[in-house]
Amino acid sequence: MLTLLAFLAAIGLLVTFHELGHYWVAKLCGVRVLRFSIGFGSPLFRFRPRETEWVVCPIPLGGYVKMLDEREGFVEPAERGRAFNNQHVLKRMAIVVAGPFANLLLALFLYWGVTAQGVPQLRPLVGTVIAQTPAAAAGFKEGDRVLAVAGAPVSSWQDVRLALVDAAMAGDAVTVRVREASGAERERRIDAGHFGAKAVLALQQGDPGLSPGRFLPVLGALEEGGVAARAGLKTGDKLLAVGGRPVASWEQWVQVVRNSPGKDLSLSIGRDGKTMEIRLRPQAVTQDDEVVGRIGVGPMPDRAWNDSLGFTRHYDAVGALGAAWRKTGDTAWMSLKFLGNMLIGRASLDNLSGPLTIASVAGQTAREGLTAYLEFLALISISIGVLNLLPIPVLDGGHLMYYVAELVRGKPVSERAQVLGQRIGFILLASLMAFAMLNDFSRLFGG
Repeated sequence: MLTLLAFLAAIGLLVTFHELGHYWVAKLCGVRVLRFSIGFGSPLFRFRPRETEWVVCPIPLGGYVKMLDEREGFVEPAERGRAFNNQHVLKRMAIVVAGPFANLLLALFLYWGVTAQGVPQLRPLVGTVIAQTPAAAAGFKEGDRVLAVAGAPVSSWQDVRLALVDAAMAGDAVTVRVREASGAERERRIDAGHFGAKAVLALQQGDPGLSPGRFLPVLGALEEGGVAARAGLKTGDKLLAVGGRPVASWEQWVQVVRNSPGKDLSLSIGRDGKTMEIRLRPQAVTQDDEVVGRIGVGPMPDRAWNDSLGFTRHYDAVGALGAAWRKTGDTAWMSLKFLGNMLIGRASLDNLSGPLTIASVAGQTAREGLTAYLEFLALISISIGVLNLLPIPVLDGGHLMYYVAELVRGKPVSERAQVLGQRIGFILLASLMAFAMLNDFSRLFGG
């Protein structure tokens, strides 16, 4: 129920702001607005305080503002000056771009509100290096402090991820400057290319195999009925050795289990001050087309280390607005670059998300708290704004493209060209939606 309510509230707010952008600028330009609709389908609720009918419909996947237009029906001679099609092309361009601009403006104010309260962040310290990843191959070590990514200085782990994404979009290899625990500075080169397409995709999402969090070689959770539970392991057990070899970290233990599907393992564990010997056989499971071992355990976080990572960055009102402006601009630019890379094949279409994923994340962030939910709203608002500015007919950017052509040519684009463009745009948009829905089902049901 929380997920459903959070999703409906998000879509309602974002769509309303988008359509209000069109509505306000249309009214400023003297255009008569016939209907303002949130959602599609038969109206559930409607009222008409003046000349505009306000409508709420049951399908919460968008909305529209219907304006007086001679191309869509008869217009009284006295009203022709208020018809959309009779406005100067610059006014029509302003009305069209106002919707996406309203979404970007909403994101700016949401980020401003979040930033003004202080932004919880993580120090750019490496806590975990996952084996057999580009980061491990680059030589990263626990305790490395990231100083710069592709020459850009970073001061938080969030900065690290954004810089990795930005740099990875330009190529598969990224240079990262770090200060080791000893104090020496080094440059590490993350190259995901020879690890395959999945590693390249992970790097483009800011995840080359590094994590700020750290885990102890201690069992923090057990799967009921799993291999470990049946063998007699308990939460709190400390992993001392496997096959006579000492276990130095949780990641080392994970790799031993993964590399031992169906093989007997002899464990030395510490429990209540005593050392115990336990034998078990990891279950063989298929993961990413690879057979790996699994025993059904989870790690115990290193709370002292993890707590030391957190800090809050505070801003005054003006500084918060500047930070929000930069965040909005960076996120919009990143979204645009990511879409461009998907079109040329440098980024996977697996990154597209549809309404099911959006609903799921809406529920997750709502449970985390107001700040997380507001940041989620800002991110989706930017995505809507950027998507609608794409030069695809049926989107605002497609109409803007026609009006720019009209401004250059001195006359409107022919109706035939517009109809053809609408058909092509509908096919492109339907294809994107289909991919997004397939990705949604894949994420939710493990396809």
